[in-house]
Amino acid sequence: MKKCLMLFMLLCLAAAAVAPYAARAAEPSSNPGATSYVTPISDTDTTLDGSVSYKQQFFQVPAYWKVGQVKVALDYKASPLAQDKLSSVTVSVNGTAVTSFRPVASESARQRMVVEVPVSALIEGTNTLAIQGHIVSGDEQVQICTPEYYADKWFQIYKSSSIIVGYTPKPLASAIADFAARFAGLDTAAEQDRAIAVPRDADPRELEAAVYALSGFAKSSGTGGKGIPLLAYGLDDGDIAGKKLVVAVALRDRLPAALRSLVPDAGLGDKAVIRLVDANGQPTLVVTSDNAGLLIKAGRLIGNAALLEQLSGPVKEVTERTEVASPVPDVTKIVKLTDVGDQITGAYHRTKDYFVTLPANRSVAEASKLSLRFRYAKNLDFDRSLITVLVGGKPIGSKKLTEALADGDSINLTIPKNLNLSGNFTVTAAFDLELKNASCMLPQDQMPWAFIDADTVLQLNTKDRTELLFNNYPYPFLRDGIYNQVGVVLPEARDADTYRTIGNLFNLLGQYAAGNAGEVRFFGPDASADALKDRNVIAIGSYADNPVIRKANDSLYFKYDAEGTGFVSNEKMSIDEDYGKRIGSLQLIASPYEPGHGLLAVTGADSRYAYLASKLIADESTMWKVYGDGAVTDMDGNIHAYRFKLEAAPDQPSAVEDILEREDVLAFTAAAVSVLLLVLLSLILLIRKHRRKRRDEK
Repeated sequence: MKKCLMLFMLLCLAAAAVAPYAARAAEPSSNPGATSYVTPISDTDTTLDGSVSYKQQFFQVPAYWKVGQVKVALDYKASPLAQDKLSSVTVSVNGTAVTSFRPVASESARQRMVVEVPVSALIEGTNTLAIQGHIVSGDEQVQICTPEYYADKWFQIYKSSSIIVGYTPKPLASAIADFAARFAGLDTAAEQDRAIAVPRDADPRELEAAVYALSGFAKSSGTGGKGIPLLAYGLDDGDIAGKKLVVAVALRDRLPAALRSLVPDAGLGDKAVIRLVDANGQPTLVVTSDNAGLLIKAGRLIGNAALLEQLSGPVKEVTERTEVASPVPDVTKIVKLTDVGDQITGAYHRTKDYFVTLPANRSVAEASKLSLRFRYAKNLDFDRSLITVLVGGKPIGSKKLTEALADGDSINLTIPKNLNLSGNFTVTAAFDLELKNASCMLPQDQMPWAFIDADTVLQLNTKDRTELLFNNYPYPFLRDGIYNQVGVVLPEARDADTYRTIGNLFNLLGQYAAGNAGEVRFFGPDASADALKDRNVIAIGSYADNPVIRKANDSLYFKYDAEGTGFVSNEKMSIDEDYGKRIGSLQLIASPYEPGHGLLAVTGADSRYAYLASKLIADESTMWKVYGDGAVTDMDGNIHAYRFKLEAAPDQPSAVEDILEREDVLAFTAAAVSVLLLVLLSLILLIRKHRRKRRDEK
């Protein structure tokens, strides 16, 4: 009995201890609609070196967020030699100091500092978080000036550090632009609360309109969030119902009845309509028409982000006269790195990065040049101060700073051809702003300084990368930022995985697309060779249900067996008979329909394995795992990529081709030839003159 009583008392004590926590967890939030979005401060653990170090990170605050609270959670570790009473870390947002604190120096334990940011310091759009560390080591009692030693002055920021924005979404306005901003919003992408929906047996023209719309939203969303799924009414009804925002694309008589009743527009034979409706509490952007050509045009309008953000009403009609095309991207161009100039303040090593966009199929060609113009303070130690320029993280040149040129200096550099730059890259201007007797001075925020002028330009010459490799993807399906005569051949039977596969493919293609130009056509399994002749083909499905894959089997690197039930071994990989039935494959080969075009087989013995393969090229985060021209993957996440094509010998351009590619050499050659012609003409005239003179003398 005594034991039972003791046990009862222990249980009561345990319940009393647990009760406060349970009650706290069950307490309703003071703002039930509030949520939070987390932006990592760094993708990797970052170490800031030197007595004064600096780290920047950008984070977004969309216009439709009502921000209630912002916190910076900083996980760090400071050098154990740091002096607690002298070292400091300052956190600022958009140039406004938020707080400063003394970092805790420790041998092993990481520290955590949570800083609350005033909401008034934020702006709509892009915000800048800056973390500046001033690490002091050594004996604080020493009064003499000693040379700085930087190896023991470090401050490490762990990748678990983050910016946490607490917000409540503002009510959705009756505007297509507001819907579009939310559909492409970073929180919507992270929570996977959006979808583009088409009919179950979608018409090829409905799919074409849908992928133009998907491409535009994928471009607007960027690469930070999850992709936009392409779902089908009648196959994915439960998934569609679970999304907060939906774009429905269909011919009007093929819309679900509930949506069709919300589109009262009459006479859609000569127009398409984009209408924002409330479908039982689910905001839905309906894109529809009775005319397939105008439906496609409406899809292109959705793919033009600049036009979409101008639609301040709930309805937009699209007719034959409506302009929807986005500007054709310029490939060979003069790039201004900054519009108004950029100031850099503070001593020691300071950098400024400029992001340069380039179509993924183009690489930087010879004779591309950078002209960087800048000025700087005159109180520097000019024996040790310099500027270094890096392209793609690799240094291409440096210049010593001098007092004589402080009010107007420049550095002109040619980008080395062997950098092999392709796609997007970064230009970095790195200043080392050293001060005399710096060890005897306290650092000051506004001194020294450097300023990069607005007339800094990059003369960018580019050339095509046309080899059929995933290294050059999305070529050949995109060329110079626009769709390059794409033909998608669908399988005989389409299920939910088929539509999701299409969505995966066009999420990444859309991120790379620079506009809504170009053409994507969808074909059934009965597509003729003539219809595919001038196209870059994407074939989705299996050996059994896609004739294009079946006919190309002999050209595939991972071939199907005689029955078409699974892949067989090849010179690169041994494949078990059963395993070959449970893998998906991506294979990029020359088109059998016309030379100079490509064929991408997204294939597996079952549609779920083709979908599995498509996930490899659905986002840049997985794209790096795929190289060469053939890859397979399985349900366990194992990926095997290979190059089967023989590596082509490097091009050896002739002297004439070299001259024609380089404008500076071409101009010099033209001038030299002109001078030679003038000299030759002068000699001829002199000879004629002397001959005439002799004739006269005789």
